[in-house]
Amino acid sequence: MPQTDQNNSDQPDLARVRAIYSMPDRVAASDFFCREVSQRMVERLDLLKFVPESVLDVGCGTGMDLPVLQERYPQSRVIGLDASPQRLALANKPISGSFLARIAARLHPVDQTTQHLLCGDFSSMPLASQSLDMLWSNLALHWHGHSETVFAEWRRVLRVNGLLMFSCFGPDTFKQIRQAFAVVDAYPHTLAFADMHDLGDRLLASGFTTPVVDMEMLTLTYESPERLLQDARAFGGNPLPNRQRGLFGRRAWTRVLSKLESFRRGDGRIPLTMEVVYGHAFKPAQKTGNAGETTVNFVPRK
Repeated sequence: MPQTDQNNSDQPDLARVRAIYSMPDRVAASDFFCREVSQRMVERLDLLKFVPESVLDVGCGTGMDLPVLQERYPQSRVIGLDASPQRLALANKPISGSFLARIAARLHPVDQTTQHLLCGDFSSMPLASQSLDMLWSNLALHWHGHSETVFAEWRRVLRVNGLLMFSCFGPDTFKQIRQAFAVVDAYPHTLAFADMHDLGDRLLASGFTTPVVDMEMLTLTYESPERLLQDARAFGGNPLPNRQRGLFGRRAWTRVLSKLESFRRGDGRIPLTMEVVYGHAFKPAQKTGNAGETTVNFVPRK
């Protein structure tokens, strides 16, 4: 039986998430990582012979994946949806993104005279049922506390045989930060990211067929603990409702930095683990299995 998400105190405060992402400059430093994961997701599309008429980028942010998707599917209508009006406003300027996005934007500019950008919540989207062929979501799912609700909504808007492809953070993401802050208090300082097996179960419970879920560990490295924490803040910081609210004293802060220093490797760099979970699944036609059985495929680590 699939596990449900944890209690509300362990889930992100959606109002806090929206407030953080209403300040695009605060999170801009994490764009490089989103672009890297986007490229890896595009490579996974090479394994799928799928040509959609319409594509929705859920959690499109400033729109840097929109020209990439338009380049991949030049005959498709590409739509972006995000909960932050401030970030969507910047999606009118995709040419400011990465080199790949800038080239794609020049080849296939997003036409802002038609409704290609929507503002809305992941779990209640302003779209008709069965109106899309493909749903793409890059490092956005973990910002919503109830992934099974989100998956059910994503299934609703997909047509039969429609494709869902997503990425999100897995449980080992920011593990060095959790260990560092554990030396000074018992408050949670990062989200409790879902395991890929739980996500696979939730996809099945939401009505998707034969989902494929895999993960990989990526490591960022830093010259100083201060820079590491600065980047972690750019990834969205800590939006938990039960987060530590007060300021750290000098002694406690020194202990956190000292613990991060203890992770310094032989090459002089401090690592920060990023576990990225990738998943794709199709929306099946309504039918009953032979014995009520369902299948989920997990790709082993290489």
